[in-house]
Order: sequence, then structure tokens, then C-alpha cells
Amino acid sequence: MNKLALSAMALVLAASAVSLAAQNTPAPTPAPGAAQPPRPGAPGAPPPAGQRNPFQGEPLGEGPWDVQTSDAKLHVEVFTKGLDHPWGLAFLPDGGMLVTERPGRLRVIRNGVLDPTPITGLPPMITQGIAGLTDIVLDPDFATNRTLYLSYSKSHPDAGDAPTPQANSANAVLRAKWDGGNRLTEVEDIFVARPWYGAPPIPTRCCGQGPAFGSYGGRMAIDKDGYLYVTSGDRNYGELVQDPSNHIGKVIRINRDGSVPRDNPFVGRDGWAPEIWSTGHRNPTGLTIDPATGAMWETEFGPRGGDELNRIERGRNYGWPDVTQGYHYNGEPPAKGVRNVEGMTDPVWAFGPPSHNPGNVAVYRGAAFPGWEGNLLLAMMNRSLVRMELAPDGHVVAQEVMLNNLGQRLRDVRVGPDGAVYVLTDETAGAILKITPGT
Repeated sequence: MNKLALSAMALVLAASAVSLAAQNTPAPTPAPGAAQPPRPGAPGAPPPAGQRNPFQGEPLGEGPWDVQTSDAKLHVEVFTKGLDHPWGLAFLPDGGMLVTERPGRLRVIRNGVLDPTPITGLPPMITQGIAGLTDIVLDPDFATNRTLYLSYSKSHPDAGDAPTPQANSANAVLRAKWDGGNRLTEVEDIFVARPWYGAPPIPTRCCGQGPAFGSYGGRMAIDKDGYLYVTSGDRNYGELVQDPSNHIGKVIRINRDGSVPRDNPFVGRDGWAPEIWSTGHRNPTGLTIDPATGAMWETEFGPRGGDELNRIERGRNYGWPDVTQGYHYNGEPPAKGVRNVEGMTDPVWAFGPPSHNPGNVAVYRGAAFPGWEGNLLLAMMNRSLVRMELAPDGHVVAQEVMLNNLGQRLRDVRVGPDGAVYVLTDETAGAILKITPGT
């Protein structure tokens, strides 16, 4: 059995407060003619000589690994291999799992064994870059109605069955039935984000933004009342986010048939898309609802730094692109400020610079790790799993970085019915890691 030399950083309350204060304080403005402070490197630039790229994965060992963290011993094992960039995970009533692969495949795992044959019946989609098949959630009545929901990067119908990245596309959610066999049935879209975007000519955009086939969002959650929430990214066209008539850079709330709940915050308001629950988001790739409190937590990519952990509340504006604690790619300052801007809600926590690129977030509720009860777990693309302890009012009082010696980009984290923690590695040779108490 391997022993993993864990590099775990626990930040106590005082240190956490100092760190947060420092990252939330705008840098002083240099005097005219003074040397400018160094900016982070260009996106995708190689790290300095001798330094590994924190976003480049490494081959995963066979495991298992025993890990000593600040208050718990962990046993980490490879639960399943053979997945290609797995993105989302759902636990089935019979103990199996459904897993999405970003290249456009839905897989089933039974008794810990990955079925080699993907489930068919999915529609055409864009799968280049970070586009593709993203999240999955089961209907609350799945055991009887066999209904599930999948988010994906939908290509415009004019693009045909083999769309290219230059096609118009949109973040979309489909509803389907699955009887446990090898094919989805009754597949229908219940939400398609407006507007379509991606086909040339691409408009001139600010801030050095990326390609049009990126930043779809696509994470989902269902609350105790049965409403479906969907994150919709800014598509690297941040100027659209503060326009309330569209779905770009928003968290969406819909009924499970795609209709609009009558009590959504902007229903009946002129110029507002009625599906909007919150706005001001960049690329929200994490979303969860605490089953004990109902609190909704979201994570999103910033530009260079400024990645965020947000508590999502009805009708709030979270600022992007006018307010950010990161650096725009071309060095422009944020239009309205870094924090404490009237009408905007600041993140509970902002990472970097440099960027950390958070994936999904989960609230730990389970018996396996009693010391983690109510903690947040964040899967990070900089190859770590972060545990955050929260104060009663929801602010972060301590955090610990775990599993960063495995060398894996982490996309999703879920708490299983057994209290174990399951983590998806976002690699071509992707895997599911299972974390249980060590001895």
C-alpha cells in the first residue's frame, strides 16, 4: 500500500482572515511613470523553468493511498478507470452510477465496473475545447419515473449532425427516460440558453476574452421543492452578462418540464428573461444545495485569478464582468471595481491570482467523516481537493488542501449515500476516486 505524502495546508481563523483581507484589498495605484507591478502570465503560457504546470495532469498511480489530513485519516482508492474527461456523476437507487464524459458519452457503472458500451440516444453537440456533455441529475422520482436531466453544449440545428466549433451553440438541458438499458428514450430539450452564439463573424469583445466555444457553465441542482437550477456561463462574451434579457452568465431556475416558476424574481419585469435566478457570473462550473439548510453554493472561474465561491441568493447580481478580484486577460481593470460595489454581491471567497479553476462543490453531510459535517469540498483543476470550514453565518474560517500530490485535475466531487466522497479526475485517462476513512 502506498503512503501519500500529503501537502495539506490548514488555515486557522486568524490566518484565513488575513489571507482574505489581503486578496480583497485592491492593489495601490502606481505613481505616474512608476514601474507597473508584474501581471500573471498569459493564459496557457508555460510555467517558469523547473516549475510544473499546476493545470497539467500526470499519470494516475494504481493506489490505494493512505492520507493524513489535519483531523482525519483518509483511504483513497481508484474506484473506476477508463473514463474520458468525466464531468458529472449521479448515484442510482440500485447502487450504480451514471457518469457523463465531456466528449459526448453517458456511461453506467454497476457494482464498481464500468460498462464498456456508452448509453445511446444523445443529440448532436459541440465537443471541442471545454464544450460537450456536462452534468447529470436524476429526477426526485427517478425510482418510479426513470427520468433524468443532462446539460450539454447544443449545436444549432443548422450545423447538422457533425457540428464544428465555428457553429452557433448554446448551453442546453435535456430531459429523457432511461430504463436501465443501453438507450435513452423520450429525449427532449427543456431549456436552451439565449442567444445562440459562436458562428463567425465573432464580434469585437473587451478584455482579451477566449474562444466562443468555451464557458458554457452547465452544472445543475434540484432543490427540496423540485425546482431545477442550471448554471449558464458567459461564453467568453462578458458584455452580454449584464443584459437581463438573455441567459448568458446567469443561474437559471425552471420547473422540471422547462416552464417558468411563477415566483421567480424577475417574472413580469420588463426586459428580463423570466428564468433568471441570479446574474453576474463568468463560468460557473460548480453548484450544490445543502440538503440540511437549503443554502445554494456555486463556484466559477475568474479570468487571471478571481475564481469565486458564491452563496447564491434570489435575484442577486454577482458582478461579472464589471466587478472581479482577478485580472482581465489584456490587463484592463474591472469597469466598476474589485469589491464593495453598490448593487453587486461579493464572493464568499475569491482565489488567486494565480488561478485555481474550481470545478464542482459539495457540502459534506454523512457519517464517514463526522469532523467534516457541514464543510464544503471543492474539486479544483489545479490538482487538489479543498475542504472549507464555515462559520454559522457562512463565511470561511479555515481551509485545507488535499490530494494535490496525486497530480490529477479534479472536476467533480460528490458525497455518496454511504458517506464516502467520490471525485472525478478531468483527464483523458479519467477516473473516479473514492475516499473513505483510513485506519
